Amino acid sequence: MTAEVLLTTEPPKELRFRRSNRIVDVVRDVWNARPMIRALAEREIRAQYKQAGLGIAWAVVNPVILMLVFTLLIRRAASIDTLGAPAAIFSYVALVPWNFFATSVTSGGLSIINQMQLVNKIRCAREVFPLAQVTTSAVNAVIASSVMVLLFVVLRFAPKATTPWALVALPVQLAFTIAVALAAAAITVYLRDVRHALPILMQIGLLATPIFYSIDEIDRDWQIPYVIMNPMAAVITTYRDAIIVGRGPRWDLLIAAAISSAVMLYGAIRLFRRLELGFADVA
Repeated sequence: MTAEVLLTTEPPKELRFRRSNRIVDVVRDVWNARPMIRALAEREIRAQYKQAGLGIAWAVVNPVILMLVFTLLIRRAASIDTLGAPAAIFSYVALVPWNFFATSVTSGGLSIINQMQLVNKIRCAREVFPLAQVTTSAVNAVIASSVMVLLFVVLRFAPKATTPWALVALPVQLAFTIAVALAAAAITVYLRDVRHALPILMQIGLLATPIFYSIDEIDRDWQIPYVIMNPMAAVITTYRDAIIVGRGPRWDLLIAAAISSAVMLYGAIRLFRRLELGFADVA
């Protein structure tokens, strides 16, 4: 009888495992785990470039190739407005943030399943694994940005005095990127087909985002709903307006994108923490 009681009685509350979904607790857990994020990012960067012939130059290969392709497309399509900037600069200003987003999502989405042994051995906030991939992509984006400086010199086009306004779009970009990376990482553990779908979705997103065209090509009445669904559109528009047009942010678009990104980030955190409890069982 005693044994049956022991087997059917629930464990004391103090022994039950709990995972808080409160944003404050999540931020605290991630902040305490920042040495882990830095270590994982450093390991990933070394692994990417250690035995590569071009080394760190690979960080600029993808955006440069896409820039060349889009420049040819823009020159053939005379109706595309490059906002007074050379086609190469017009496309590259958009490609750097987009490449950061795309690589963060594709690598972050696989971060849990690719490091499942480490996930199950180390006690830490498991958000650190997709966040480490986002950090790695951020380093690559900074390296890729150096090409933009070269383009300004070679094409003799100076960035506008309003360039510092571009910084206001950075938190929106980070929030949206982290949200999608966290959600993709959690869902991929349960639905492995997502790992094959992510590159395809990023290719579709490349065409659905105003990279080789301006957001002004979209009807004004649809721009707000558009940036709510795709905050990167507002981010890229803000970068272009600040750097190559010479005007401040379009606050209606940026605020709509910021609200959408914040909601997505909150939902992604809740989703990640809810699905996290089954990572070990599913793997």
